[in-house]
Amino acid sequence: MTKQKLKKILLGKELSDGVIFKAIVYVLLIAIGFVYLYPILYMISYSFKSPTDIIDPMVNWIPRRLYFDNYLRSAKVLNYFPTLGMSLLVTLLPAILQTAVTSLIGYGFAKYNFRGKKIWLMLVLSTFIVPVQVYMIPRYVMFNKFGLLDSPFSVILPALFAQGVNSAIFILVFYQFFRMIPHSFNEAAELDGAGPYQIFFRIAVPLAAPAYITCFLFGFVWYWNETYLLSLFLPGYPHLQLKLASFVSAYSSLYSKDIIKLNEGIRLSATLLIIIPMLIVYLIMQRWFVEGVEKTGITGE
Repeated sequence: MTKQKLKKILLGKELSDGVIFKAIVYVLLIAIGFVYLYPILYMISYSFKSPTDIIDPMVNWIPRRLYFDNYLRSAKVLNYFPTLGMSLLVTLLPAILQTAVTSLIGYGFAKYNFRGKKIWLMLVLSTFIVPVQVYMIPRYVMFNKFGLLDSPFSVILPALFAQGVNSAIFILVFYQFFRMIPHSFNEAAELDGAGPYQIFFRIAVPLAAPAYITCFLFGFVWYWNETYLLSLFLPGYPHLQLKLASFVSAYSSLYSKDIIKLNEGIRLSATLLIIIPMLIVYLIMQRWFVEGVEKTGITGE
């Protein structure tokens, strides 16, 4: 009898509700969480270390005191707040425009029938398959001809015409989401005298709120981390990601006569200053983001 109870406790009625299975799941979750959290905890720890704590082998994770000078120096080198505002101009605005425009395109493909619809949809989705490097040179030549290089419009205009970063994915997400909305909703709204725009803004948009939030957040993250396009079209534009790439030389020129030289704590504090805006946006919109991922099925990088 005791063996049966012990077996029931360890294995459960089904394998999934036993203690052994739960223990394995928790161990795997803790291990995976540690892999993701370790670099962040390491950066936070070292960013608050003074130069003395960094070279002291007795100081491992917890510094003797919180040393904020690393963040002050990093913010000065990055010219943080003015650069942050300029960075948001070429990340936040394109993400909003891209989300709005791709939702219109996805809605059109989902709710309207027109000649060559499948062919056009395949052509739109094929833009995601074609590598970005294939059409970057023609786009660069075109932007140079119209004087758009080193201008935020070189990033904003493609987003406005659904040619931004991974726009095809967002069109597909909205297309699939709007297809799930019953057509009877549109028919009932038409009987009440609603036009196409009223149906879209009053019925489709509220129902697709999870898709909007998910696409916006992914677009924001992708634009924020996009250094290839920025370095090509905006080489002289003040962006935090590009500033980080030249952080070593900028620090060396600014603090050339200072006793405190560039160290690991200063580098990691600069990295955290660039990560913080993304963390704030994610923490604010976390609940809606998780719901949107579950409902749309989109996965990130």
